Amino acid sequence: MRLDKYLKVSRLIKRRTVANEACDAGRVLIDGKPVRASYEVKAGDILEITLGTRPLKAEVLEVTEYATKENASSMYRVLDDH
Repeated sequence: MRLDKYLKVSRLIKRRTVANEACDAGRVLIDGKPVRASYEVKAGDILEITLGTRPLKAEVLEVTEYATKENASSMYRVLDDH
């Protein structure tokens, strides 16, 4: 699944366009490297997202096409939330 879609489905970022813009601006890193919105996310990737003053580091646990509000948080595990 594309990174921008994963960020939206997992509800880490509210809208896909915002996720796309964050990737283009270099505010989304995977394993310490800036990636494009078209990057294929896989389980085990370490995401680092910086939006505003709140950096977030999370590990991808699973990649599913659809998620409800209740099970969206099971798609990732927060490692570091400043």
